Amino acid sequence: MDLSEPQSKASSKLSPWFAKLSNWGVELRGITPVPLEERVDKRFINVFLVWFAMSINLLPTVGIIIIGLIGLLVSFGGYRFLHEFERYSWIFNLVAIIIATGVGGKQLFNQVETAPVPPSVIVSYGGVIAGFLIPWAAMASDFSVYCDPSVSTFRIFAYTYAGLFFPTVPLMVLGAAIGGATTSNPAWAEGYEKYIVGGVLEAMLKPAGGFGKFVAVLLSLSVIGNLSASMYSISLNFQLLVPFFRHVPRFIFSMVFTVICIPVSVYAAKSFFESLENFIYLIAYWSAAYVAVVAVEHFVFRKANPASYMPEHWDQPHKLPTGISAILAAGLSFALVVPSASQVWYTGPIAVTTGDIGFEVALILSPILYVPIRWLELKWRPI
Repeated sequence: MDLSEPQSKASSKLSPWFAKLSNWGVELRGITPVPLEERVDKRFINVFLVWFAMSINLLPTVGIIIIGLIGLLVSFGGYRFLHEFERYSWIFNLVAIIIATGVGGKQLFNQVETAPVPPSVIVSYGGVIAGFLIPWAAMASDFSVYCDPSVSTFRIFAYTYAGLFFPTVPLMVLGAAIGGATTSNPAWAEGYEKYIVGGVLEAMLKPAGGFGKFVAVLLSLSVIGNLSASMYSISLNFQLLVPFFRHVPRFIFSMVFTVICIPVSVYAAKSFFESLENFIYLIAYWSAAYVAVVAVEHFVFRKANPASYMPEHWDQPHKLPTGISAILAAGLSFALVVPSASQVWYTGPIAVTTGDIGFEVALILSPILYVPIRWLELKWRPI
């Protein structure tokens, strides 16, 4: 049984159990390219809704086991099931956020006095925000592979960008307003002391009584849209680790990830924001190098020509770039990224003066290094 074959052709070769899953609509295909005849999805707005639903959440993970299992259920179904879930899940999240803001909004004007922040803090904050958003580039294509190829690339880009921008910016502004008012409100401050952000939102909704508690539960579930989509992409990434893994059903890796994710999340939740901030910074450094290298490869060496990519070569390593140039360029850039990094556990000599500019350094230095290294590689191996 080879589950890397197109689903429509492989279903006749599957065991009865897998065939039944296929009939129920569970996606069995993994990283195998989707053939043109199966790219028939014309609901392009779903691309926007997937990103919108992933981005419109406020709370850290509470009820980790329940949320993890629901995320597993959604990602288990695959692409179409995920799109249907994300198509509607954002509605409940948005309504809950509006209610929470409406109930507690009258307290938001009472902002605590803050001193002007130095430029180094602003630069560091920019790196954090970039590190939060740019890593999605590594999985963006996973959510549009079944789209009809007649759609323009600009339309897919616009839906993706809008799906990230419109929920993220308002929620960051709202979060800043809530954070600025928390110190001035004893009930909110007490909630933050006990349960971090979840405690503040629960305190905001307390005047609404039992209904407020119900809304707080909806807010805690808002992270499912993000988690389920991430789990779907991660299950595909597992298949890239070892060639044999592409023969393992994708949804098996969703279960493996859930088994790993739940206990790790339970432990990390004890110091949620510290764990999150440290993780985002580290991801930011990697994502800057990744995006810059991919952009140079596409625009410089491939002249932004889609025809230069040959999908039929996806499982033929001798017809694909080795990746050595990308690894070398990204790795060598960290010789300057590390001294430019500022973390709780380490501050580089450059960052002492400038703040954390590791993201900016990786974004600029890695493509500069990639150009000559990739040029030399093409001389040796013109692929």
